[in-house]
Amino acid sequence: MEEERKKLTKKVYGLPRRSQRNPRNPGPSAALIAAKKNARIYAKKNPQTNDDFVRDVYETAQNSKNCIKQNTGIVYDELMIEHKCDWDTSHQERPERFTRILERCNELGLLTRCTKINSREATLEEISMKHTKELIDSLKTTDGNDNVLKLEEIASNYDAVYFNSKTYKLSLLAAGSTINLVDNICSDNIQNGMAIIRPPGHHAMESNHCGYCFFNNVAIAAECALRNWGLSRILIIDWDVHHGQATQQMFYNDPRVVYFSIHRYEYGTFWPNLRESDFDFIGEGKGKGFNFNVPLNEIGLSDADYLAIFQQVLLPMANEFRPELIIVSAGYDAAIGCPEGEMEITPACYAHLVTSLMPYANGKVAVVLEGGYCLQSLAEGAALTLRALLGDPCPNLQPLGPPSQSVQDSILNCIFSHRDYWQCYMYQDVYTPEQKQTGDKNQHSPIIQYNHTPVTIQKYPTRNTCPIQTQDKKDQIAERLTTLVKETKLLSSLHKVCLVYDLFMMEHRNFFDNSHCESPERISSVYEKHLEFGVIDRVHLLQSREANSGELLLVHEQTHLDDIFNLCNDFSEVKKKKLPYNSVYLNRESYKCASMAVGSLLQVVDSVLSGTSSSGVAIVRPPGHHAEVDAALGFCFFNTVSIGAKYAIKNYGLKRVLILDWDVHHGNGIQHIFEEDPTVLYISIHRFEKGKYFPGSDEAAETFVGTKAGVGYNVNIPWSKKSIGNSEYIAAFHQIVLPIAYQFNPELVLVSAGFDAAVQDVVGGCNVAPEAYAYFTHWLLPLAMGRLILCLEGGYNITSTSYAMTLCTKTLLGDPVPSLRNNLMRSEAVSDIKNVMKVQSKYWPALCFSKSLPLSLNSNELSKLDLAKECINIEEQFHKSLFVEEKSLCEKEVNMDKSAVDKPLLADTDQNKNSLSHTSSEDSSTSSASLSLSQFDLRPKSSQMENSNFLTNEEAFAVQPFRDCHHLSSVKSVPNSGIDLNSPCLDCYSTEKIWICLTCYSSFCWKHMSCHFSDSSHPLASQSFSKSAIWCYQCNATINHEDLTEAINVADFNKYGEKLHKK
Repeated sequence: MEEERKKLTKKVYGLPRRSQRNPRNPGPSAALIAAKKNARIYAKKNPQTNDDFVRDVYETAQNSKNCIKQNTGIVYDELMIEHKCDWDTSHQERPERFTRILERCNELGLLTRCTKINSREATLEEISMKHTKELIDSLKTTDGNDNVLKLEEIASNYDAVYFNSKTYKLSLLAAGSTINLVDNICSDNIQNGMAIIRPPGHHAMESNHCGYCFFNNVAIAAECALRNWGLSRILIIDWDVHHGQATQQMFYNDPRVVYFSIHRYEYGTFWPNLRESDFDFIGEGKGKGFNFNVPLNEIGLSDADYLAIFQQVLLPMANEFRPELIIVSAGYDAAIGCPEGEMEITPACYAHLVTSLMPYANGKVAVVLEGGYCLQSLAEGAALTLRALLGDPCPNLQPLGPPSQSVQDSILNCIFSHRDYWQCYMYQDVYTPEQKQTGDKNQHSPIIQYNHTPVTIQKYPTRNTCPIQTQDKKDQIAERLTTLVKETKLLSSLHKVCLVYDLFMMEHRNFFDNSHCESPERISSVYEKHLEFGVIDRVHLLQSREANSGELLLVHEQTHLDDIFNLCNDFSEVKKKKLPYNSVYLNRESYKCASMAVGSLLQVVDSVLSGTSSSGVAIVRPPGHHAEVDAALGFCFFNTVSIGAKYAIKNYGLKRVLILDWDVHHGNGIQHIFEEDPTVLYISIHRFEKGKYFPGSDEAAETFVGTKAGVGYNVNIPWSKKSIGNSEYIAAFHQIVLPIAYQFNPELVLVSAGFDAAVQDVVGGCNVAPEAYAYFTHWLLPLAMGRLILCLEGGYNITSTSYAMTLCTKTLLGDPVPSLRNNLMRSEAVSDIKNVMKVQSKYWPALCFSKSLPLSLNSNELSKLDLAKECINIEEQFHKSLFVEEKSLCEKEVNMDKSAVDKPLLADTDQNKNSLSHTSSEDSSTSSASLSLSQFDLRPKSSQMENSNFLTNEEAFAVQPFRDCHHLSSVKSVPNSGIDLNSPCLDCYSTEKIWICLTCYSSFCWKHMSCHFSDSSHPLASQSFSKSAIWCYQCNATINHEDLTEAINVADFNKYGEKLHKK
């Protein structure tokens, strides 16, 4: 009997049956404890003065407490139907475009749910912000003019426009209404909104009407927002099938506005036939790198193509740019059936596109109508866009294939042309000209191809200019769209979010160790934070329950249930056992609590899948994702989420369930349970460190992809280092999670929501902000028609976990997602993501962007002037500096002189976005040209190039410090406590590359010193206190001045015991 008891105890507390290494104690490491101790000692030695600045890592989360979703605005005016072509009644830009949208929105009950924004005419002062007086006056001459022949004659002077007597007033009305919508968004009167207006605007140039457009509605509204609301970062997304060349021109040198256009191009043969519509036109001057063109070089492109563009190019940039406002030039001429675009975008896809933007800019998104000429797909696409703005679940998409080859090329071309300006584009290797191999499918060569031959036109045609579809073609399109609309499920639930919680689950506690990290307060604090934030009153509360044995047996063996039950009831035996490590603990209520955690999750599953609730949250414990079929492990007894997936498949007939596990530990139990099952896709993001991190199994590596029928349905994203932060997780979502999840097309998404990767969680050792989890949640919402369920797993810093899970629930409720700080990507994490992409690309064709790109010359060749201004370490700026750690022009190491300075990253300033440049090539008049960018020097042609020999020969330039600086007055006297060069970063406790602020003498790592500058405006900082190592953020330069000698001498004395510098 005693022998059986020993075996049973070993089984319950022991290793998972397939684990290959001993699990390590998940408690805080000695290094982390030491760092925290040093930080406390430093704080005692250096009490903060009034000038000291410390950033609260929970400030953003706490400030979001009262950020509740506002109403969605709608602006339109029935007068807009009066703009029409009197001499060509078949013209495609006709009033029915406007009326059909409103009719469909009414059918879906959308307009009554919106806040009506008043329409108005723009003032001449507002129009003059972006247009010349001559243009305005020329349009004004048509006002009230009923002479059709005269108006047609005027129209022949412009490319693709018509006028009638109402055009001038209605153009003012369209522009003014757009401004009003944006003003209401910026003033927080509404959360987001849509302008259903005409005439459109994105082709209207500064001094020319063009392409059905007279005043550039979006550009004028953006300019008003810059001037009137003090904004500094606006993102304009133009998904109209035609390139909005006028909007591009108006902000081409302005770093405050990113213009991002996806448009049909066909190497210049599609209207407007401009060379400047290609991918290499990226802006100029200070705006270089802030203009994005993604040219589409074939017709018939699908949802998969547009989603790939968003996931690979747009969303990573938006995350880095951190816009304060998003304006969408929303043309629907890429939708199915449009004779202009000839594309295959489904109306439902537009809901997914706009939803993916809504985490940014605190949800301030304005959608402004542009083109779209198939009335049925136009109306459906616009209506589903408005529905998404209102927060309704996105409809499911048709099964997605891989992006087309031409779109893959365009995406890689766009990444190539922008990678020197944005750190988010680093997931493609590079090759030198010597390494280029003809026919190598893993190497991509960007090609500039322009096949249009410009011709001089004295008069533009005014009739029969629109593409014509046969009646048979129209009937086929109508039938297809009717079927598509019928098959598109528009779910509407009684409750937006359901939530389950029960105090009884706190009864599972460790009576032998009151400080155990898996404490009962983990769930009570989460619930209390929900109460504090007013969330509980806004959700549908469910009754908890215990799972029955039949439900537990969906995953576990009967012997495992018996073992746990018997040990819990024989508490005296448990108390006698001396556990060799801290993996699980038991008391008399543990079985019941674990069973209640499972049953409560099943309550949420029932509520969501029955249509009562759209999404759900389970605040439960003990966690579950480590539990094996026949063994407990890692605080886990029953595999809660796995049982939830099995339950949904069995009871609701689901065929595709996605489980995303963002707990910092690998969910070994879930992986084993579903490794042969293609109905469940398991994706885990976790610390791995070559299997040394708990649960200590090599099976957590990216190479484990499932077995038998489940091959490819297990995706491990293992981090090889600790201290992973927001940027790494976000990159994993954009590069891996979202492409695979969309291709899988789940019917239900279950999240094993552990929050132990959150900031200040000593178990996880990572730095993910609580608000980052809100972004993760939002990106998952478009999947499975919004049927998303979060189930608490780990998370051992109670404060971080409480904030993080509360923000996730607020996101499910539709509240704005707080702005997110970006950390600089760790190079190891970049390699980790690349490795996963290479492994999983065999099973998921959406992961097709791992090709190598040419090593552009300007990636490694900076001018002497640039080097004098700033000295950047490649690990901090990735491919943006002269000093490359692993790659030079000859793929050799270039070592920086010891006197060089590692400049902290400038996170959110214009200077760092504009420190590099490359020119666009070839004039727009070039015809029939096919150029390989890898063959051309794209650097500015100037005397700066005299230094190229130094670069080729692997020599570096000395940094010449400025002898004066206007910001020296900010330098304060050294505090009486002196300068501790060994003090850790106040934000993250790192002791590497520490910088000290010369105003408040706070210490930060180079990552957080830039944040300190942004928040405090303290401009001067030093790393080593050498004469060439004082950095001024305002001047963007190293400084050497006698006023700095005092601080340098104090530092010298601390380091060497004597003062080495004299005035």
